[in-house]
Parts: sequence; structure tokens; C-alpha cells
Amino acid sequence: MEVTKSHRDAARTLGITWVVLLLAVLAVGWLITHPLETVVDPWDDRVERWLVDQRTSELNTAAAAGSHLADTVVGLALAAVLAVVAWRWQHSTRPLVYYALLVGGTLALYLVVTLLIARDRPPVKILDPGLVPDHSYPSGHVATSIVVYVATGVFLAITVPAWRRWTWPLFLVPVVVIPSRLYQGAHHPTDVLASVVFASVWVAVVARVVLSAPTAASTHRRRRPEPDGR
Repeated sequence: MEVTKSHRDAARTLGITWVVLLLAVLAVGWLITHPLETVVDPWDDRVERWLVDQRTSELNTAAAAGSHLADTVVGLALAAVLAVVAWRWQHSTRPLVYYALLVGGTLALYLVVTLLIARDRPPVKILDPGLVPDHSYPSGHVATSIVVYVATGVFLAITVPAWRRWTWPLFLVPVVVIPSRLYQGAHHPTDVLASVVFASVWVAVVARVVLSAPTAASTHRRRRPEPDGR
């Protein structure tokens, strides 16, 4: 495939956006774990302790189910399946690029941030066993719920407008995952908020760059010379 100026511009936009998001998430993480720690932690901890007081066996089960919707393995597998299905259905590599950028960019950002920013999990009993103790910031589950489910809703709304009215359940998945992760004591509220912001921005930019760009076929049609009347 020929690399055009539009491809280079798209790559530049995505690269700059990713770097800016990474630096912003790192900056916020450093602030809430260093100079603002004594201000942020008490509020975060009060929210978590209040949620612990609301725990019941039924809510524990519901929170576990809501959390599993955005497990890393589930998110990666679902994104891969959706990308392949859309690729075969639409006969375009655009879905492959779309999901690869979304998931790959999010995973890379998460790994860098958790490597450089160590934040302990909330000081409550955590209902999700096996979590890395100091990888509270940001929330990978919340980010996954946005870059997989919400991004799929955006993809369908743009590429198949007739399905737009049926995509709303996909946009509700983060509404289920966010309280589930907080309820389980896996993350502080500020961890979740950081993921909501950076993942939403990443989806918006990737969708605009990848899904709004003209296809090769449409570009070819626009460049076709007009008949000269002979």
C-alpha cells in the first residue's frame, strides 16, 4: 500500500495524541501520589470505605460479573474477534487498524504508567484476588470497557448508520464496570477517573482519524479524471 501524505498526517496525529495522553496520565499520577497525596487519598479512602459498608453477597456477585466484562483477556479476545469479523464483512483492513490502535495504544500506555507510577490499592478488603498491590493507577478494566465496548459502538454508528439505534447497550458497559471495580476495592475513584478521561480521548481521536478518513476506493474515484466529452 502506498504511503500518502494523508497516512503520514494520520500517523503524526495519533502519535502526538498518544504521547500527550501518556505525559498527562503520568503527570496526574505523580501529583496524586506525591504533592497532592495527603489531599486526594483521604477522599478516595472515604469513598472506598463507604462502598465496603454497602457490601452484600448479592452485590458481590454482581460486581464480580460486571468486572469480568472488562478483564484483560476478555477485552483482547473480543477486540480480536470483532476486528476479524468486521474485516471480513466490510472487506477492508480499516477495522483491523482501528482495533489494533485502540487496544495496542491503551495497553502500551497502561504498561508504561504502571511501571513508572506506583500507587497502592485502596486500604480495604479487595474482592478481586491476585491483583498487583501497587498497580492501582490507572484502571485497566475501565480503560478496556471504553476502548473495546464503547469503541465498538462508535465503529458501528459510523460505518453502519442503520444500526446506530441498537448500539446503546455497548455505551452502558463502562457504567457497569466502573462501580464494579470501585465496589471490589480494586481502584481508587481517581484511578477510575483518569482511565475514563484518557480512554475516551483515545477512542475519539482514533475514530476520527481512522474511520473518518476516505477509503482508498473513494480516493481513487475522486482522482479519476472527468470525461472530456469526446
